[in-house]
Order: sequence, then structure tokens, then C-alpha cells
Amino acid sequence: MSGFKQLVFSGVQPTGNLHLGNYLGAIKKFVALQESNDCIYCVVDLHSLTAQLVHDDLVAQTRSITAAFLASGIDPKKHIVFNQSRVMQHAELAWIFNCVARIGWMNRMTQFKDKAGKDRENASLGLLAYPSLMAADILVYRATHVPVGDDQKQHLELTRDIAQKFNNDFSARIASLGVGVPMQIGDETVNGFFPITEPVIGGPAARIMSLRDGSKKMSKSDPSDLSRINLTDDADTISKKIRKAKTDPDALPGEVAGLEGRPEAENLVGIYAGLADMTKEAVLAEFGGRQFSDFKPALADLAVEKLAPVAGEMRRISADTAYIDAVLRDGGERAGTKAEATMKTVREIIGLLDN
Repeated sequence: MSGFKQLVFSGVQPTGNLHLGNYLGAIKKFVALQESNDCIYCVVDLHSLTAQLVHDDLVAQTRSITAAFLASGIDPKKHIVFNQSRVMQHAELAWIFNCVARIGWMNRMTQFKDKAGKDRENASLGLLAYPSLMAADILVYRATHVPVGDDQKQHLELTRDIAQKFNNDFSARIASLGVGVPMQIGDETVNGFFPITEPVIGGPAARIMSLRDGSKKMSKSDPSDLSRINLTDDADTISKKIRKAKTDPDALPGEVAGLEGRPEAENLVGIYAGLADMTKEAVLAEFGGRQFSDFKPALADLAVEKLAPVAGEMRRISADTAYIDAVLRDGGERAGTKAEATMKTVREIIGLLDN
């Protein structure tokens, strides 16, 4: 993004075990992006309070997500890995963004509507303001790119709206302080302090569905453990779950168009493509016309090859809590330095007394 140093930020909530959908939809992308970008990856423990205020095992879950990051290949020395609550500036900027964002914007968020359900008046204020904290997570580092799933795309659009409104409202102040860069907002050029963050979305496995129901997203809250492949599953368990995955009686088609109306088939082909770094077209070029009795063993072998080493490394790292805590502590200190540099300028822009 012109005028801003390219920086990738993303986060994962510490709520339950990570599964294949988290790995292919997020963590695998995190690992790839670190090869050519500066990256900050966060365990967003403050966000988890919107789903469950009282946790018995939040520390353990935070360590587990961190172990998954490290086991998958994220380098905590070249990049930053930390948990959100260590850096108070996230909450500080979120409050400022609460005053920038409009209630109407928040009320339009589909995730709030889905999670609040019919009893919206009884939902927590934190759940309503969740996207404002997400915007602060991203913009406190002035991140230019965020890998997100389809379900978070609307929240990232809100992040862009908040950044644009802040830049527009404080354009003259930003210009007078010399802390912004020229940016085009509509037909107007303003001096912007925050980047208009770009989403990183897509790939053949952007949305992984349940192994028991191809119409539902793979979820750690599903009561059936056979519906998902957990990152902690061993080789035998991975193979068993793929063998038992729901399919239909027809052979695999030769082209992607033939997957329409076949959610289970499309899901398994997408999983193979994501694990093998192939397109769905390439997978069907190899397996088109073959029955699931041929395809499932190949998928099971590939899943074991790619996931079993991650699971083994996760178990090894998880046993060393002192190492995990040291990574989070170091990452938190480095993230805090960056966040405070942003907030010092933000305070100056909006006119707060900063000692």
C-alpha cells in the first residue's frame, strides 16, 4: 500500500482446540506470508471474553494456540507472536474507535446478529463492539494486509470504514503534525494516518466444512468429534475420520462445475487441494471419474503426511510451557513498543495530554 510499510497482522481466538479448518483457512496462510512480509500474529484472548466471560482454562488455551503457531512453522524471532492482553494499547485504541464508529455500523454486522440471536437486548456490549476491538488490533500496528476467512470479511470492511473516518475527521490535524501520507478518499485527497487495510482471502480451502455435513462449517463446537480433524489428532485418528467422512454415491467429476450441488464432494476436494497446494481443477484432473473408495485413501495419506508432523510438534511444544510463555512475553514486549509508538501519535492527533 502506497506510503505505508507493508505489514501483515492476524489473530486467532483461544477458544477450544484448533482444527483442519483453522489450519488451512488461517495458520497455513500465516506461515506462507511470513516468507516475504513482516508479520504480527496474535492470540486474541480479549476477544474470547465476548463468547465466554469466565474461563477455567484461558491460559492453557492461549498456550495451545501459540503451540499451534510454532508447530506449523511460524518463526517467533523473525516475526512477532504474542497474546493480545499483554499490550494495553489494543484496548486504548478500541475505545477511541468506539467513539469513531457509528452504532448503525455495528448493528449491521451479521456475526453480531447471528451470535446475539433473538435476545439482542441481553447481549453484551462487548459482543456488539467486537469489530471495533478487531479494528484496533489491526490498526494499532498500522497493518496493511490481514489474512481472514470469509466470515471475518465484513469486520475487515468495518476496519477500513473506521480508518477512513478517522483519517477524514482528523486530516487537517494529521497534516499539521506531519505524521500522515496523502490518501484518496472518494474524490478527495486527505492526509491519512491509518492505512486502508487489504484483506488476504481465497485459496481452494478458504472455507472448510464439516466432515459429517457439507452444508455446515467445520467447528470445534460441533458435538461430533468425527465432524472435524483436530490439529492434535494422531495419524490413526486422522485416517479414521476421513474414511468415515460423509460422501455421495457418484464418482468425482472431471471439472469443478460438476461439484455444484455436491457439498461433501466439494469439501473433500477442497481439503485435498489445500493440503497439496493444488487447485481444485488439478485435483479433479487427477481423480475425476474415480469413486470415493479410491479418493478417500489418497486424501487420508496426504492428510497424515501434512498434519501428523504438526500434531507431534504441537505435543512437544505444549509440554514446554516455559518456552511458550517466553515467546509470548518477548512478542508482547516487541508488539507493545510498536503499539505505543502508534498510540503516542494518535493521542497527539486527537488532542489528549500525553506525559
